[in-house]
Amino acid sequence: MTTYRYTLADFYGQLRQLVLTGAAVAVGVAFLIASVSGSGALVDSYRQSAAAEIGPADLQATPRAAQGQPAGLTDGTAARARRVPGVAAVSLRLAGQGGVRTPAGRPLDDTAVVSSVAADPGLRWQLLKDGKWPSAPGEVLLDGDTAERLGARPGATVHLTGADGGILTAVLAGTLDGRGAPGFAGRPVIGVPAERMSRYATRILGTQLDIRATPGASHRQVAEAVGRALDGRAEVRTRDGSRAEATRQSGTVYGVVLIAALSFVLIALAVARMVVSNTFSVVLAQRTRQLALLRCIGADRAQVRRVILRQGLLLGTGASAAGVLLGTALCAAGTALLGTLDLGPVQLSLTPAPVVCVLAGLFGVLLTVLAVRGPAKAASAVPPIAALGGAHQAGSRPAARRAAVFSGLLLVCGTALLTAGALGGPPLSLLAATVGAISTFFGVLRLSHRLLPPIVGALGVLARKVCGTTGRLATQQLRRNPGRTGATGAALLLGVTVMVSAVTALGITGNSLVPMVSARQPAAFSATGGSGPLPAGALTALAGEHRLGVTPVRSATLTVDGRSTVVVSADPRLLNPTADGVERAGHLPDGTALTVLGGDAGAHRVTAAGRPETTLRFDGGRVSLPLSLQAGAALYVTPATMDRLAPRAAVTTAWISPAEGTDRLAARRAMDQALAAYPEVKVTDATAQVESVRALLDRMMLITMALLGFSVAIAGIGVAATLMLGVSERAREIGMLRAIGLSGRQLRGMLTLEAVLLSLAGALVGTVLGVGYGWTAARSVTSTVGTIGGPPVLPVLGVLALTVLIGLAAAVLPARRVRRMTIVAALRTT
Repeated sequence: MTTYRYTLADFYGQLRQLVLTGAAVAVGVAFLIASVSGSGALVDSYRQSAAAEIGPADLQATPRAAQGQPAGLTDGTAARARRVPGVAAVSLRLAGQGGVRTPAGRPLDDTAVVSSVAADPGLRWQLLKDGKWPSAPGEVLLDGDTAERLGARPGATVHLTGADGGILTAVLAGTLDGRGAPGFAGRPVIGVPAERMSRYATRILGTQLDIRATPGASHRQVAEAVGRALDGRAEVRTRDGSRAEATRQSGTVYGVVLIAALSFVLIALAVARMVVSNTFSVVLAQRTRQLALLRCIGADRAQVRRVILRQGLLLGTGASAAGVLLGTALCAAGTALLGTLDLGPVQLSLTPAPVVCVLAGLFGVLLTVLAVRGPAKAASAVPPIAALGGAHQAGSRPAARRAAVFSGLLLVCGTALLTAGALGGPPLSLLAATVGAISTFFGVLRLSHRLLPPIVGALGVLARKVCGTTGRLATQQLRRNPGRTGATGAALLLGVTVMVSAVTALGITGNSLVPMVSARQPAAFSATGGSGPLPAGALTALAGEHRLGVTPVRSATLTVDGRSTVVVSADPRLLNPTADGVERAGHLPDGTALTVLGGDAGAHRVTAAGRPETTLRFDGGRVSLPLSLQAGAALYVTPATMDRLAPRAAVTTAWISPAEGTDRLAARRAMDQALAAYPEVKVTDATAQVESVRALLDRMMLITMALLGFSVAIAGIGVAATLMLGVSERAREIGMLRAIGLSGRQLRGMLTLEAVLLSLAGALVGTVLGVGYGWTAARSVTSTVGTIGGPPVLPVLGVLALTVLIGLAAAVLPARRVRRMTIVAALRTT
């Protein structure tokens, strides 16, 4: 009992020194709760979006694919379902293909989905965003994005492509929320009453029966009866069963998202563990005489170790409880924020489950206790003679040499693996780079007490020149205790290294893949005539625009070795010279073809309608140029060869690039003007995929920096905790400096410089390691694409700037304490 009372009394006495350490644990626990809750909410949004298309019907019947026949439901299927006892109403969902046109009569780039609107309001599954449901003849719905592109509001006139290919005029009754139909995402959607589907759509197919049961009827029994009535041609489910089927894959998605989120959390908690371990080491080092006195009055090593571990348990319990409260508060604030947003059919809550809070709290306690074990073991080894002022050797020189040798081996082996990863090819190169990065990083961490102080000294040279005495004192203090400097900077080094590695890898990958995707396109835009040749007038109008460079592509369907094959031809001098196969096309001899599939380089038989059989040789290897020039093409030949094989081959595609000095937007406007009289010509932006890849990588980079920012913030708390302990430890020294004339402002500047130098030293090492690791990882992934892009300079500089700000913030509390410290009180401190 005496031991427990002493543990509590001693813990309360040290509580002020351990507040910031507890804050680091609390932030880590709160981050864990918020990440798990956010992952669950993200997956829940996926579930709700996937289930949004099910609609309000009690039962849903979807077709079963019959072998050799297309899957689909008919009016006869719906009629049989209506005759089943217990069925109150049935609506057949229909879907087909249609088209939306601009006010000028040109078709939009994408084929539209025409979806039927149920006559029964209780069976309408679409989500109406604005306006009203179509009721009068000639009224239609459009999805909100398409209506915005057209600049149309409810009540406006819109132009559609009819089932016969003509242009129809309709009234926009309302707009649909695309989030209610995730299966149609990315395509224009036209909603029309079911009875008028044949006017606006082709390839109409019955996709689902929406069935409402009579009140009081068992949904399960009605579903079984409907299934029997349809002779097993449809899968009939209740609404709950349909939701379960729609979200069947959500468990896998949740696992992937949770693992990705927890990887960032584990990094943050690893930084928190380093902060706890370092802080306890400093606190126990300051209490060496007290611990030795305990040994003098009879306490053995095990008792001293248990006292310290119990104090770690108390700290972990309190900090984890605070972290649970903080995490719950953050989730509540996030839920309130989400409630103010328009999320369509999705309703999200970030409220954490009780089991998540309990497990996160236990994890925080366990993390703290494990972090205290090392300092507790070292403190229990303090001999009783240290109470009398005797020297205490914390570790032996042979052990230190063995540790240094092991760290050196980690660095050497890791560097060799990193080199192999940089020079080798995938997939083993990525594995070698990963293992090498882990090995070298642990080697650097183990040698941080030797590595960081010299860097602090180098930075201190500039600090002394700029800040004079303050800079010299700050540098001397950090170099006086290299172990403490290394341990404190290591936590920041870990966070910065991981952040810079991720940012560099994503940046280099983007800078490598985006030019690669762009370079593979023959030109910036393509124009096609739909299902037929490109109109000659459209080609003439495009060629007459001085702001455009136009490359006509001729195509013909020939019989090659008994197989129907699409052959294309174009002038390679007008195409993008970096696209795959263009350079070979420029040196291709007549009578030879470039092929997508490869094949024997010998002579191949070619037959064209109405012409005698001839031969064609294949150039060795495979190229994607034919398929790039026109979808479905397998062979590329020179214009002269095309004249011999198919002299009447029509121009089916034109590839267009901006002329020199013309930007992409101006070129697109010039194309629209040239094709104003040819609404049937479809224009496609060939580099849209490039922009989507770039946007995706940019979003990933921002998310990564935000999540890893927690790790750097926790490391900043560790810097503040070390400075606070240093202020207590150096109270007499601070009093002496004040007594000999150093002002309070200079003392605060000294502490601020210490924080900035320590943070900057860890950040510089972390940045060098991160750039190296990120470049090696990106190099191992993108080594097959050719030129490797450069690292993202601005994000890396942003990380360095963030580190300096964290150092400045870490000095606020220690500087405030120094300001309140009087000279007399400081000199009286023992």
